[in-house]
Amino acid sequence: MPNDQLRAIVQQMPKAELHIHIEGSLEPELIFALAQRNGISLAYPSVDALRAAYAFTDLQSFLDIYYAGASVLIKEQDFYDMTAAYLARAAADNVVHAEIFFDPQTHTERGIAFETMINGIWRACQDGPISAGLIMCFLRHLSEEEALATLEDALPFRDKLIGVGLDSSEQGHPPEKFARVFARCRQLGLHLVAHAGEEGPPAYISTALDVLQVERIDHGVRCLEDAALTSRLAREQVALTVCPLSNVKLRVFGDMGSHNLLDLLDAGLLATVNSDDPAYFGGYMNDNFLAVFDALPLSRVHAQRLARNSFLAAFLDPVQKQGYLDEVDRFFATI
Repeated sequence: MPNDQLRAIVQQMPKAELHIHIEGSLEPELIFALAQRNGISLAYPSVDALRAAYAFTDLQSFLDIYYAGASVLIKEQDFYDMTAAYLARAAADNVVHAEIFFDPQTHTERGIAFETMINGIWRACQDGPISAGLIMCFLRHLSEEEALATLEDALPFRDKLIGVGLDSSEQGHPPEKFARVFARCRQLGLHLVAHAGEEGPPAYISTALDVLQVERIDHGVRCLEDAALTSRLAREQVALTVCPLSNVKLRVFGDMGSHNLLDLLDAGLLATVNSDDPAYFGGYMNDNFLAVFDALPLSRVHAQRLARNSFLAAFLDPVQKQGYLDEVDRFFATI
C-alpha cells in the first residue's frame, strides 16, 4: 500500500484518546491569552520564547515548565477554554471519544477551588463535539495524605468522574505509596489507571496491577524488559496507553525508529496510541500516528488494530463500545 494512502487512513480512521493531560494541551498562544486576561506576568517575553523553552531533557524538566504553564488557569472560563480547544483539535483528528486526565493538586495548591476547575472542564465536555469523560489524577510526588484530601474534595463531584489516575514524577514514587487512596476509589466504583513503566522500572507496572489493582497502564513501554510481565499483560489484555512523541521527547527512546510500539503489538499486547501532553511534545493524535507509521514498518492491519484497541480499552458501556468498534470496522471495509 502506498505510504500516502496509509497516512490518510490513520488520519481519517475513528479513534479514542485515553492518555491526554488536559493541562498539557495548553498551547503557548492560549497561555499568553489567559495570562493577559488574568493579569499574570509570564517569565517569557513572547509566544516564540515560551515555545523555545520546550527543550526537555527528562520528565522533571518537562514538569517544571508544565506547572508554570498551568499557573495562568484561574477562572472557570479558563478551564473551559483550555478544554474546548483540545476537544476541537481532537475532533479534527477524528477522535470520537476521549478520556481526559486533569490534575486538581496543580490548581488547588495555587488556591483555585476544586469546583472552579472541574466545572470548567466538565462544561466544555458537555458542549464539545465528541464524547468525553474525566479521570482525576493524583500527583505522585506529593503524599498519599494529600491525595486522600483531594479525593474528599472530589466527592461532591463524583458524578463527573469516570476514574482516577496517578501521574507526575515516576522515579522514587512507586505505586504502592498510594495503596489506600486507590482502595478507597475502588470502593467508590471509579475506574483505576496509573502511569507506570515510562521512566520507572517494569516492577512499577506489576505493583500498579497487584497493589493498586488498576485496569489500564499509562505508558508501560518498559514492560518488555520483563518476559513474565509481558506474558501477563498479553494474557490479561491489560491496555497500555502508549504516547510515542512523548516517549521520544522525554528520551525514553532515542528516536521514533527505535520505539517499541510494533514489538508491543507483536507480543499480543493491547497497546494504544495517544498524545499525552500534545502542546509540549510536538503533536496531537494524528501527529503521533503519523510519526510512528512513518518510522516503523506498520501496516493497514496495525492501523485497524490500534483503532480497535483504543475502544476496547476505553471505559465505555458494552453497547457504546461495540458501536465504536463497528464504526472502525465499517471504515476499514470501505477503503
